[in-house]
Amino acid sequence: MTPTAAQASRHTISNGSARRFGLTGSGPNAKGLRDSTPIPTRSFEIAALREDGSLYIGQDKAPALPLFESAFSAFARGTLILTPNGEVAIEDLQPGQMIATSSGEPARLIWIGSTSFVPSDAGRRIPLIRIMPDSFGQSRPSSFLTVGPGARVLHTPHHLRADADGARLLTPVQEFVDGVNVIEVVPPTPVRLFHLCLTRHAAIQAGGIEMETFHPGANATRAVTHAMRDRFLGMFPQIGHVTDFGPLAHPRAPQTDTAEVL
Repeated sequence: MTPTAAQASRHTISNGSARRFGLTGSGPNAKGLRDSTPIPTRSFEIAALREDGSLYIGQDKAPALPLFESAFSAFARGTLILTPNGEVAIEDLQPGQMIATSSGEPARLIWIGSTSFVPSDAGRRIPLIRIMPDSFGQSRPSSFLTVGPGARVLHTPHHLRADADGARLLTPVQEFVDGVNVIEVVPPTPVRLFHLCLTRHAAIQAGGIEMETFHPGANATRAVTHAMRDRFLGMFPQIGHVTDFGPLAHPRAPQTDTAEVL
């Protein structure tokens, strides 16, 4: 089980620190922020294996920006993850466990990240997504499944099937929101969300649906300062460069404005 720590809370980075990280209006990751705008931060919990196989458990505080939050916002507490020995609730997984993958070859779990989100936060509304039973086929999922904005499912949208040429694409779950089978939900209380890294990128069974493990994408750190990139990569004990995440197990669907993570 990942360690229980004080509930994650949001803070702000001073403008001086923000400039150092490239987060003010003049930086490459500005997104319209002015120098006087406080930068929100969030507490993240990490349980991971180091290169030598020892266990790292800790809490880190970092900017509440998509580069960071996408690594902690895929699966809600209680999501059942398929292992070679059966399904295990995500909060009960341990670094070092083997996880079943869509390739048929299990892979070792090396990193678990989690944080608390308040979906109804008036300052920054972050809806969760609820998938109703059988939305992606019989027993996919078998009961309703709640995921976060960082979740991608191994399923090609109808409008991309001709271009995909038969390939299954990793698609942001938000692309499938239709108000009936896949809906947005905004709980008023904090929700614990998780993401997982294996020794290789993979699609895994989460609640009966094939969904991806975390991978930032090859270009994820190109638009941020070196300090911000190093800050992000430092949250992964076995990662020294973004290429250490390895290749994607499946191609990703093109990202649309409505499917931007966080």
